Amino acid sequence: MSKLKTTVEEFTTPSPITASPKDSLENIKTIMESNGIRHVPIVDNNMLVGMISDRDLKLGLALDVSSSLKAEEIMVQEVCTVSCNTSLEEAAFKMSQEKIGSLLIEDNEGNIYGIFTSTDALNALIEIARGELK
Repeated sequence: MSKLKTTVEEFTTPSPITASPKDSLENIKTIMESNGIRHVPIVDNNMLVGMISDRDLKLGLALDVSSSLKAEEIMVQEVCTVSCNTSLEEAAFKMSQEKIGSLLIEDNEGNIYGIFTSTDALNALIEIARGELK
């Protein structure tokens, strides 16, 4: 069996919707709900500073002080990233190993190119299973 040559870029959702560290949790919730997404990169001055998942948001909103909390107070600061040239296999393995639902994908200059989620990985698996991907 030959190794898959496809890169993660092929299944990445480009230009992810981002939020500011100062955004309220209610604003993050609105962003997720109105866009049908479960992960929001947190960006400050065009620099990635964190990530909030729907799970993080639910925990934050369950707190008695949730109305005063900002994104920076609940975001995960250590975000897993890979480059556009990373193999699909390597990206999926990293997500499995780290037990995370998404990876941020960086372009060759280190800027955020997109986001690769578990749903994107499942779509790739479907194409592989159907023999549509080489």
